[in-house]
Amino acid sequence: MAESNAKTKKKSISEWWEGIKDEFRKIVWADAPTVGRQTSATVIVSVVLALLIVLFDMLIKFGFEKVIKL
Repeated sequence: MAESNAKTKKKSISEWWEGIKDEFRKIVWADAPTVGRQTSATVIVSVVLALLIVLFDMLIKFGFEKVIKL
């Protein structure tokens, strides 16, 4: 019975903040070369996808223009 009351008891702001700080200490940050590679890959994939979208948009627009002129 005492355990159920302890589980439902709200934490104070200071306890909550200590828990947040403890969790941040567990974070393992990537090193600079890894971040650079991942950023480069993200930019390259984004540019390629943007170019594909533009290409498909132009092809669809061209197709609709041809159909409308019929």
